[in-house]
Amino acid sequence: MLSTDLIDKIKRIEITARRLATHSFAGEYHSVFRGQGMEFDEIRLYVPGDDIRRIDWNVTARLAALHVRQYQEERELTVMLAVDASGSSEFGTVGRFKRELAAELAAVLAFAATLNNDRVGMLIFTDQVEYLVPPRKGRRHVLRMVRDLLVFEPQGRGTAVNVALDTINVLLKRRGIVFLISDFLTDPESFRRPLAATNRRHDVVAIDLHDPVERHIPDVGLIALEDAETGELDWVDTSSRSWREGYEARLANDKQKKRHMLASQGIDRIEVNTDKDYVPGLNQFFAWRVRRMSR
Repeated sequence: MLSTDLIDKIKRIEITARRLATHSFAGEYHSVFRGQGMEFDEIRLYVPGDDIRRIDWNVTARLAALHVRQYQEERELTVMLAVDASGSSEFGTVGRFKRELAAELAAVLAFAATLNNDRVGMLIFTDQVEYLVPPRKGRRHVLRMVRDLLVFEPQGRGTAVNVALDTINVLLKRRGIVFLISDFLTDPESFRRPLAATNRRHDVVAIDLHDPVERHIPDVGLIALEDAETGELDWVDTSSRSWREGYEARLANDKQKKRHMLASQGIDRIEVNTDKDYVPGLNQFFAWRVRRMSR
């Protein structure tokens, strides 16, 4: 049985996600993520402006009038949401946890795909594959995935992006779209090769989750910091300027390594934060993709 609080949370996410998918992202999604190719629809009379390469000369000769072949985009795609449920996903200091943010993002993308008649599946991972939902269509299917994201209790605590990617490479037989939703708090080199393999076969988009305290720890004196993925405790003096500067320098270096690795693989990256609206970032991504495709 689901609690009243959880039911309300699922309804809120559905309302928000459906509104955004319908009014903000459905058209952009359709433009950015194309189908597998073109399939024949019908033969019709030629009109000025038609591509002469589509003239059907056999029909033209038989009917003594120019006719062209009409094609339709073979629209159906498979979208896979790979969602990181490691220990760090339970972290959040402003408004919501990263896990809740991941659920909202997954819902928006899933509804946008559903509105375009695409199939959507989901893989939840930690340091192992925790849960797998095969790709299907429909609103009820999307709501099931949102519910599962919010209530599922993973067994692992670590992050193994490579395991998730290896599973997707086996699961998806045809070219699809892979949204990799994670905070990527792991060594980027640990998943460089499987990411390259996935990106050769599929369109991979990395959605990078952040919380403001992960960028800057305030001066609050002596505190115990717990590693969410290993459980290790470390007492630190946050009043020490040198410690804070060292922490921020290490974080900046890790972020730069991650960005460089994703860029070197040609992976598009969307950064979202628990303390900010994610809609501008998604809008910027879709607009940039449309411009790139029109060049």
